[in-house]
Amino acid sequence: MAADHTHPAPSAPPRVRRILVLTVVPLFVATVLAAALLWPRGGSPQTDGGADVPRHPGTVTRVVSEPCPPVPSVPEGTPRIGDGRCGTVDVRVDDGPTAGQQVRTPVPDGPGAPRVEVGDEVILVELADPTDPTTSNWNIAEHQRGTPMVWLAVVFAAAIVAFGRWRGLAALAGLAASFAILLTFVLPGIGAGRSPLLVAVVGAALIMFVVLYLTHGVTAQTSVAVLGTLGSLVLTGVLATIATAATHLTGFGSEDATTLSMFQGDVDLHGLLLAGIIIGSLGVLDDVTVTQAATVTELANANPGLTRLQLYRAATRVGRAHIASTVNTIVLAYAGASLPLLLLLTADSRPIGQILTSEFLAQEIVRSAVATLGLIAAVPLTTGLAAVVTAAGRPDATPSTDAPASRPQSDRTEALAALISPLTVGSDEPNRKRATPPSEATDRWPESNRSTDTAW
Repeated sequence: MAADHTHPAPSAPPRVRRILVLTVVPLFVATVLAAALLWPRGGSPQTDGGADVPRHPGTVTRVVSEPCPPVPSVPEGTPRIGDGRCGTVDVRVDDGPTAGQQVRTPVPDGPGAPRVEVGDEVILVELADPTDPTTSNWNIAEHQRGTPMVWLAVVFAAAIVAFGRWRGLAALAGLAASFAILLTFVLPGIGAGRSPLLVAVVGAALIMFVVLYLTHGVTAQTSVAVLGTLGSLVLTGVLATIATAATHLTGFGSEDATTLSMFQGDVDLHGLLLAGIIIGSLGVLDDVTVTQAATVTELANANPGLTRLQLYRAATRVGRAHIASTVNTIVLAYAGASLPLLLLLTADSRPIGQILTSEFLAQEIVRSAVATLGLIAAVPLTTGLAAVVTAAGRPDATPSTDAPASRPQSDRTEALAALISPLTVGSDEPNRKRATPPSEATDRWPESNRSTDTAW
């Protein structure tokens, strides 16, 4: 693996670092204490999800297709269930007390039934015959997906590490930490009856602290991104609470929520909707805040004469372009996750106004709108903090803040000479002044390979 030969950005002045420490550390401590108080104890409550059906891995050894028996006539317009596949499938059980045994199952049929061929690895379920408990019936539940998913995960991790190097490795560690917090704190906490909104805010803040500092290093730039993300998360939570209350959303806008209420009736589905908005907004907020903090730092390094206001204006222009594309990303992400719902709506004969204000579609509109508002607020908040922190400890530029700082003409001449040197070296015009050699131009150019990446 190649080494990263970038130079770290200069550290912030001691006074600025002290202010950031006095601001970020108490917030981190408060987040940890809140997580400790909300941490589920004794495990999640047990739900009656039905008897545990034995599942065994197996391999298809034979498929026999047969004509389906005639079915009684049904009224015209009745939807057909299944696609009429009949026959038998022989499967070798690969694990469990019946390993090596050949079992015969019917060909899977019905909505979403898997299509099997010889050699496919499948999951078998063993069902006891209600009339004779000593007799078992076998059925194919689904395909085994473990092996292809493992290979996909390996390719995913290898691509990230190959491109991001040590930073990519840190990103993978941050991803693992995010899933660990979700699986050990957020989901069990909500399942244990804690307030979903409070658990989501604390869990998102904990993920933010771990992921940002682990991925981008403990720097002033990362601390600015942390403060911008945390402020935007709080604002998103407030806006989500107001919007869901104003639109009278109950959280029963999806089949999954209704099913959850049947198995675990004490879950606050309205709070669960708010929690989903918070968690869903976190990933995009991290992207925007880190980008804005890095943009301000790079602008200050490229032109140390820029004032705070000039840094803010220039970085905000970058943020506007970023937001314009990210808003479309948010809407398309929610639309992609709800394609079956949207397709169902196209067949609805109600007026468009009734469809848009129905519970299940209004929920997605509110989710997208609130996430976008929080994202927009993250740009000025993070950019302003970054401009103050980056410009602290150095004198402001002498030119006025209304016009860009002008560079001396000599600097422009040297820059132009460095840029056109490959075209003029060796020219046969006798009176043309020889261009500055590339080596000398590079030496004269101030730290062209400077980067804001933290050295690992």
